[in-house]
Amino acid sequence: KKISLILRHTISSSIGPSLESADSDIGLCGWMLVMLSIMLMILTLPLSIWMCIKIVKEYERAIIFRLGRILRGGAKGPGLFFILPCTDSFINVDMRTITFDIPPQEVLTKDSVTVSVDGVVYYRVQNATLAVANITNADAATRLLAQTTLRNVLGTKNLAEILSDREEIAHSMQSTLDDATDAWGIKVERVEIKDVKLPLQLQRAMAAEAEASREARAKVIAAEGEMNASRALKEASLVIAESPSALQLRYLQTLNTIAAEKNSTIIFPLPLEMMQGLLKR
Repeated sequence: KKISLILRHTISSSIGPSLESADSDIGLCGWMLVMLSIMLMILTLPLSIWMCIKIVKEYERAIIFRLGRILRGGAKGPGLFFILPCTDSFINVDMRTITFDIPPQEVLTKDSVTVSVDGVVYYRVQNATLAVANITNADAATRLLAQTTLRNVLGTKNLAEILSDREEIAHSMQSTLDDATDAWGIKVERVEIKDVKLPLQLQRAMAAEAEASREARAKVIAAEGEMNASRALKEASLVIAESPSALQLRYLQTLNTIAAEKNSTIIFPLPLEMMQGLLKR
């Protein structure tokens, strides 16, 4: 009997604040049902204690409904809390960060190019009461809204902007999603663009354009090299014309280079003056 009295006193002191925090607009019938539930719980002690004590984990919050109305005070937890049998029910809400992939979306860009873009979204429940009371399924709604937002944001961008400004697009999507899901108690923490897939024909066209651009730059560089080489040869010819012995030294240097490569054939140039003298004879 002493143990039963102690349990009754403990439970009464624990559920007192819950009764005070309950919505006062439950009506006379509602109060009668609540008092009947309390009497039933007290009469069935200590067996009813296992039905009244609930536990929520550190990363969870519990939303308690009494006769269909959310108790004042918001979410309960983490730890122990009491509910009344028959009149109270509760819903556990996970407060941890949730990630999901945005399926590839076929998007028509501002410059009429069709691309396939996918991404990933990180979000968490910031207000458990709003996530339960204001929307049926916050997770499914956030997923659908992310897909729609991705299409809307990319539809205002050119292909070059999509390929180069991924961080700006992700930040714009995060701001839009965060504002839209604020009424649901959802906090969008991060949005990332994973991949941008182009049509095969467009990939080939871009590859051909890049190859042609590289070839054009290579030809320009080769032409500049030829021009610089011709200027250097012109200056060298002027120096050799001023000093005939310089041509002989250049010839000996060329023979030395050929001999260093262990070639069996050596080209020996004859002066044109000598050939002209032989022809005259």
